[in-house]
Amino acid sequence: MPKEKTIVVMPAYNAARTLKKTIAEIPAGSVEEIILVDDGSKDDTVRLAKDLGLTVIAHPENLGYGANQKTCYNQALKRGADFIVMIHPDYQYDSRLIPLAVGILKLGVSDIVLGNRVRTRKECLACGMPLYKYLANRFLTFIENILLGQNLGEFHSGFRAYRRLALEKIPYQNNSNGFVFDAQILAQAVHFGFSIGDLPMPVRYLNDSSSINLKNSILYGLGTIKTLAVFYLHRLKLVNSPLFTAKDL
Repeated sequence: MPKEKTIVVMPAYNAARTLKKTIAEIPAGSVEEIILVDDGSKDDTVRLAKDLGLTVIAHPENLGYGANQKTCYNQALKRGADFIVMIHPDYQYDSRLIPLAVGILKLGVSDIVLGNRVRTRKECLACGMPLYKYLANRFLTFIENILLGQNLGEFHSGFRAYRRLALEKIPYQNNSNGFVFDAQILAQAVHFGFSIGDLPMPVRYLNDSSSINLKNSILYGLGTIKTLAVFYLHRLKLVNSPLFTAKDL
């Protein structure tokens, strides 16, 4: 049997200060390739990624976080990945856990595995998560769990591992080019019958880490609520949304 291929993808924007630390923690031999997609960074992200031996794809201009993930997943599938791990290169997420997430996928326990940073309120706040982000995370995750029939610790994670079949079937190309892409792809996963699990990981909010600002956080929250509404309207056949229409394979 040929060896199953694991590819890590990193949607990057101005990640030069944290990229090396994120890469350094990936266990040796756990992945076959690391793809960094740069979304018009103004710093040395591209040069540093090339120096680190990563496969680098650079957007000529900033297209948005969702557009960046689309390129990430397209390239991973094109290169024959059986398992795709998306991790932000901002060192907020523990890349040491990549082989554990992939192991869960290989066992068939879940089709998608999310990193869950929100284990206790005390830990989140002590490790630098802003209070408004903690409250928003808890509120949205609560609503999403109820409306999507899940029991996840966190829906809003920048660490996500996928089986190939999930990304082949989910029409993520129809998703937003903005931050709400993250909420849309999980609602799509539920709609198309894929199982989602989560993996505990430490909280890291550091000065060098990137962070969505208050305005974009509000827009993301509103976009998440809208996604849930469209999910139900589509299921009730009151609208025909491209988000939840199977793509041709």
